[in-house]
Amino acid sequence: MRGRVISVFKDLYRVSVGSSEVNAPITGKMIKNNEFPVVGDYVEVSDEGQITEIYPRKTLLSRKVAGKKIKEQPIVSNVDFIFIVTSLNKDFNIARLERYLTMVYESGANPCFILTKADLDDEADEKAARLEEIAFGVPIHVVSSYEDIGVDEVRGYLKDEATIGLIGSSGVGKSTLINKLMGEEIIKTREVRAGDDKGKHTTTRREMFRVGGGYIIDTPGMRELQIWSGDTAETFYDIEEMALTCKFSDCTHRSEPGCAVRRAIERKELTEERLNNYFKLKREVANMENKQNLGHKFAEREKIKNMMGSLDMRRKINKR
Repeated sequence: MRGRVISVFKDLYRVSVGSSEVNAPITGKMIKNNEFPVVGDYVEVSDEGQITEIYPRKTLLSRKVAGKKIKEQPIVSNVDFIFIVTSLNKDFNIARLERYLTMVYESGANPCFILTKADLDDEADEKAARLEEIAFGVPIHVVSSYEDIGVDEVRGYLKDEATIGLIGSSGVGKSTLINKLMGEEIIKTREVRAGDDKGKHTTTRREMFRVGGGYIIDTPGMRELQIWSGDTAETFYDIEEMALTCKFSDCTHRSEPGCAVRRAIERKELTEERLNNYFKLKREVANMENKQNLGHKFAEREKIKNMMGSLDMRRKINKR
């Protein structure tokens, strides 16, 4: 039976199969092969109630696991849109939004910015205008769940069986927005903390909900946003396009003569801050790719050593 993973509880998966829902574990073979479903996955469920296969993913949003370990952490799959949610108070940060956008472009899904808590900020229009300078056509919606501002615009995406994933920091209003869209408090939320403008998030797992003519996935707030892989060319389209007209093809955009990027900064067509963010993300993506390559080489060496060890053991056994 074909089903879809709608929530994950450690080693147990809640799967929607037809008009019913079942709790299903994965097979030992899948565990051995490091094949773990995520919310949004389409899976095959056996008559015995086990997940036996993950169908090919249309899109996949991933990040690096928290800490120093070099490992990919898939977040959600098979989503059509990813809403990058940030509140219009102290959480609003252009550099962080550029990082989120880089991750979303790499996933293959369509990005969309949701600026929440418009009722708590007097500079909503100004901040939206700042975001437009780096969004390059990505839709931006200013929302207040409490005053019903922009909610209908967001609801317009929930049609034709579309799936939307929500990502963002803790307490930016993801769960509150879902409750508003559903017309009832399905997800428990808490009020904004006095003094720091931050809400206390209560989402502890990824979970999919049926809303209108589509689906929406709530995710826990991201405390660490470490990129596993990313498409900086899309996020920094303006800089990449400028670079094509630099005098030298290997221009570093720092002090070379005939640099179109430096010229844009002098003309105030580009900010030094955005260029620095571009450099930083490119270094981070390249560094992560190098670490992944080293990890793959190490894994291959260990695999060969294990194989050789097994062969040596067989020889010793055969000699006895």
